[in-house]
Amino acid sequence: MEAVAYSNFRKGLKEYFKQVNTNNEPLIVTNKNPQDNVVVISKDDYDAIMETLTISNNDYLMAKIARGDAQFEKGSFKTHDLIEEFNHD
Repeated sequence: MEAVAYSNFRKGLKEYFKQVNTNNEPLIVTNKNPQDNVVVISKDDYDAIMETLTISNNDYLMAKIARGDAQFEKGSFKTHDLIEEFNHD
């Protein structure tokens, strides 16, 4: 993960935003006081993290995932072709 000083981040804000979004790599913005450091991530990455947290905090969904993992490990699963959705406009 790359780090940049706050003053340089401010000067190159637009380019750093492009970099974070293009590379899907977080950026640490450092300050004189380390407690003021921040991490900049893309909106898509933030949304993915929040969705993961939501799922991992849902006991019902985690149980379904665990059951699926167990079925996969035992080989007791069926494969099928994907169903294509048709647009009926």
